[in-house]
Formats: sequence, C-alpha cells, structure tokens
Amino acid sequence: MESLVLENLDCETKAPGRIGDRSTSDVVVRLRTQDGRDEWLYCHSHILVEKCKYFADRLSENWPTCQILDSRNCVEVYCQESDFDHHVNVLRLLYVATDGPVDDMWHGVRNALGILQVAVKLECPQIVTACVNYLEAVPWEESEEEEILRIIPRMGSQAEPILARMQPVNPSAIVGIFLSAIRFATSSPPSPLNDLKSSVQEQLEYMITEDDDAPLLTADDKIKSEVKECVKRLFAGFSHVLEALLAERTDSISVESKMQLFQSHLSDLFWTCQMLTKMEIMREFVNTWVDASDKIVQVVEQESPTAVTVEIKSKAIEVAAKVLDAIGYGTVILPTAKRFHLVKVWLPFVRVTKPLIDSVATNDEDNLALQIDGELWQSLESTFVSIILALPSGDQAEILTEWLENEHILYPDLTEAFEVWCYRSKVAKRRLALLEGSLV
Repeated sequence: MESLVLENLDCETKAPGRIGDRSTSDVVVRLRTQDGRDEWLYCHSHILVEKCKYFADRLSENWPTCQILDSRNCVEVYCQESDFDHHVNVLRLLYVATDGPVDDMWHGVRNALGILQVAVKLECPQIVTACVNYLEAVPWEESEEEEILRIIPRMGSQAEPILARMQPVNPSAIVGIFLSAIRFATSSPPSPLNDLKSSVQEQLEYMITEDDDAPLLTADDKIKSEVKECVKRLFAGFSHVLEALLAERTDSISVESKMQLFQSHLSDLFWTCQMLTKMEIMREFVNTWVDASDKIVQVVEQESPTAVTVEIKSKAIEVAAKVLDAIGYGTVILPTAKRFHLVKVWLPFVRVTKPLIDSVATNDEDNLALQIDGELWQSLESTFVSIILALPSGDQAEILTEWLENEHILYPDLTEAFEVWCYRSKVAKRRLALLEGSLV
C-alpha cells in the first residue's frame, strides 16, 4: 500500500528545503524491507539531526562507519513491509512544526498508532508528543482500542496519557455513579426515556455481575440502604397506580394511561428483583409484594384479555416467579400464613393465565413480550411444589384438593406434592409414635 505521504512527494520536490528536494538534499535515507522494497528519500541532515536522535547518532562523527566513503551521505533504515509507510510519514513529519496544529496529518487512529511506534523507535520526541496528544483526544473504534491496548503499554511513561480513559476509576466515583444511576433507573421516568432507562438498568446489572471480571463494586451497607430506599419509592409509585386502578373506573382514557404506567412499573420491579437477588437484599421486596398480591391480581384480572393485558399478566407472573423462588428455596423466610396466602393467590392466577399467554403467543409469534421461556414455567412449577411441601399438612390438603378438582390440572402439575403428602399422611402416626417412644 502506497503511503499518503508518498503521493505528495512529487509536488514537494520543487520546493527548496523540503523532503524529496534533491537539489538541496545532503543526505539520502534509504528505506529497505526484507521483501526487496527499496526507496530513496532525499533529506536534509540538519533537520534529521535536530529532531531525531537516531539520525543524529547515525550522522555523527562518533558513529563507527562515519569515515567510510558515502556513509554519512546515505543512511540505510531497515523495516517491516507493514511499517514502511509509517517510516515515510515520520520522515515527512520531521519537516513539519509538530508543536503547531497538525491534526490533519494523522489520517486516523491506526495510521497515528503506526507513526507513534516508528517515532518511538527512532527517538523523535516532538512527533511522539504530538502523536500521543492526538491519540489521547480522538474517539476509538472497538478494534482500534484493542490494538492500542496491545501496543501502548510497551511504550512506557511517554505514551501513558493515551490510556487515561481506560484506567481504573476511583472507588468513590464508582459508588457515586452507581447511586445516581439506581435513582434514575427506579424513578419511573416518562415513557420517552424508556430506552435510556433500559440502558441504565442494563449497565447497573453489569456493574454488580461477576463474569470474566470481578464486579465493578461490592455493595456495602450504605449502598444497600440507598438501594432499599430507591425500591421503597418505586413500590410507593406502584401502589399509587394500583389504588387508582382499583378505584371507580369511568374514564377509559385515564384507565388506559394508568395501565401503561402499571405495566412500566411491573417491568421496573422485575429488573429490581434481579438486582436485589444479586445484592442479597430481597426480604423487603418480597414482603411488600406479598402484601400487595391480592390487589395486583385483582387489577390484572378485571381487564379484558387484549394483547396488552396479556403482556401485563405475563410480566406480573415473571415478577411473582422471582418472589416465589426466593421463598421456595429459603432465601427469604416468611411466616406460614403468608406463604399459604401467597400460594392461594398466585397458584389459581398462574393456572388460568398460562393457557391464555400460550394461545396469544402462538397467534403473535413476533411479540417477544409474550414469549415466556419454557424454563420459567418449569421453574415456577417446581417452586410451587417446594412451597406447598413446606406448609402444614392441613394446608397442603386444602391446596391439593382444589388442584384435583380444577379443570386446569395439567399446570402447575402438583403430582410430586400429592405423592409426598400421601406418603407423609399415611406413615405420620407410625413415625410420630416411634419418635415419641424414643423420647420415653
């Protein structure tokens, strides 16, 4: 590939004191590659010596071959073919006042990076500084950033400013941006900001997730306390909408807008569940959701089964699944009465809603909001079984009786719970009698 500089050499040869001006040149820089490329560039020793230590050494009387005929009139420089054009660019830049505006000389990040490597090798401090200033200031593409990370760290302190944007951030700054972001993400901003809110929520989750790298921050008591306050405010807004929807419904336009807000809150609560699970602070959320469950189900059940309503029901089930999971596997411990009530509220709702969601999703395959993962249904079924089997046997009997008499017996399938209940009930007297005998 021919250099952008070489294209301009012909027009520059007529100007005295310029690179390529054969009439005034007193030294030839012979660029050579192992592939046989050989270019002669007519230069001026006073410029090379002043701005480049490599050429200053090569053209000095102390250089071992300085007394050989023509050795001071011709300096051979060997380079890789891939670096050839960058060497030409460096030679040209030696003729430019690099302490002035040279922003248009770099022709992009990759070219500037190549020039920088050659300038460092040939020890051209002015070019190095100008190149570093350019690379530090301009935006990079992802592939360019990876190349910079591969090359720049080996160049030492002179190139460190380039990496400033990628240096680890002060922990207090991380905490500050995390708290600002969590406040925004849970503030239920107007719908035009939904895309921005989703992006912020995604980055917040990324910040506290351990993947190939450690989490960006570890939540201490102060952070957890602030997050809990944000969730409390989110729930307050959700409860306000909930109460408004349960009030007398006369204005259909008002109801529609409130349902949209209700759906937005549910989406935020689902995301909040994921954050709180990772931060291990689900207890307050679970308790608040359990207390509001009757009203939530009442609101979504009184709506006619439109596609939007089905989306809302789907999202409500996703949030409920997170709550039930936290209870079913002992992450959050609740009193027996609350656990029994939660099953009595959500089991019938899930039982009736799943066929509706499946039906609408089949007829509208492009609507991703209705595509509940099959694993979620399976997990939800297992969670119901776990919670039911942890209830007193009388409560289990009541739930199982209702299940066996219901037309939607296939889902959730409580066969495992029924089998365990039958076994426990049959052997209960014998087991307890043995236990009492061992205590005598």
